[in-house]
Amino acid sequence: MQIRTKTEEALRIISVQEERIDAAVALEFKDAIRVETDGGTDTVVLDLSMVKFIDSSGLGAIVAAMKNLGAGRKMALAGLTPTVERVFQLTRMDTVFSVFSTVDGALAELQHH
Repeated sequence: MQIRTKTEEALRIISVQEERIDAAVALEFKDAIRVETDGGTDTVVLDLSMVKFIDSSGLGAIVAAMKNLGAGRKMALAGLTPTVERVFQLTRMDTVFSVFSTVDGALAELQHH
């Protein structure tokens, strides 16, 4: 599971460098996100612009990663490809997360809150 992380002001940006988040990598994904967010910033932006496919396991792993952040911290999603965005819409998860079309859009919006 390849991810890249950078911190910009009060935001931690985690870019998933994989085309799929599915059952085969869900556990590894969850662990990688936990390591990158432990004791970090209050807001995490998950950049999914390279992800072309996500299944229910991948969705569950993202939700688990969000819950793992704990109270007072939040996770936003950025750069959803049409297929991935559709999964979030179908499962109504787009109402649980703040979803931004780009990482820059997320940064602009979230850095001022």
